[in-house]
Amino acid sequence: MKPWWTQRGPLAWLLRPVSMLYRLLSGLDRWRFRVGLARIERLPVPVLVVGNWIAGGAGKTPTLLALLSLLQRWGIQAGVVSRGYGRQSRGVVLAPAGSAELGDEPLLIHRRSGAPLAVAERRADAGRALIAAHPGLQILISDDGLQHHALARDLSLWVFDRRGLGNGWLLPAGPLRQDREQPPLPGSSARHLVLYSDALRSTPMPGFLAQRHLQQAIPLADWWSGHGQGRALSSMAGERWHACAGLAEPQRFFGALQAQGLLLQTLPLPDHADFHHLPWPPGAAVLVTEKDAVKLPAERPGCEKVWVVPLDLLIEPAFEAALKSELKALLPLWTPD
Repeated sequence: MKPWWTQRGPLAWLLRPVSMLYRLLSGLDRWRFRVGLARIERLPVPVLVVGNWIAGGAGKTPTLLALLSLLQRWGIQAGVVSRGYGRQSRGVVLAPAGSAELGDEPLLIHRRSGAPLAVAERRADAGRALIAAHPGLQILISDDGLQHHALARDLSLWVFDRRGLGNGWLLPAGPLRQDREQPPLPGSSARHLVLYSDALRSTPMPGFLAQRHLQQAIPLADWWSGHGQGRALSSMAGERWHACAGLAEPQRFFGALQAQGLLLQTLPLPDHADFHHLPWPPGAAVLVTEKDAVKLPAERPGCEKVWVVPLDLLIEPAFEAALKSELKALLPLWTPD
């Protein structure tokens, strides 16, 4: 997070006119859908959008994975649609496919959850293709998309981290990607749940608490194969590692490892780094995130000592009850345990 996003200081005020232009353009975009100049498409199954109001990583991907785990436990057949940010392909692509075709985060979601997944420039196209390929799907989860209105949504999950709403201004003078109060567009429900991914209620909005959790490290080859035994991070206290992260906030990853007693040489990279060149020295023992691991084949030279640290999200039990209540309305034939 850049410093001026936390307060309304001189730089934020300097950027304020650009924020007003951002507001105007986003308002015009919504107006197109409201008056019918652009079409909002409704798919034959309910759509749940998981996203964040602010720029940068607020915990959307671990939240989506935790949500998929709950749905699978409850016997609900769920698929995922995404635009596949950073992918090198065009059109509709269905998993399984590589990082270049899907994008790193969609590939991670598919690998961790096993859920059917499709990416496309238009999420509605991805949804139609996914339903055609998997006709038993009962619900679609949209990876991000709170600010994209062409696909009607039935429920939204707003994810906030410790930064909350920042200084309350739109990009670039603040961190907000949307106005704080926007009425629903025709055909889309205003129903939503709020989740705080840092176990801290960082906005005035009522919501549920979750805690990010790093528990173990897994050799890269075992992570790709889905087999093998990981090591508890608690058993690695006092050991020296290189830690590499291509995240919006890599220090969050480093700090979680250091809190468990690991001694780190940190290697922060830009978000969605492509790893065209490996940033660690030959023969180094390295810890990486799963988001980065999807771009590191186990057989690649220089990756022999790379270990992957999965990120899990532990959500308070009250969230499950609230989500079940929403799903009962969306899936009338579903009977929860």
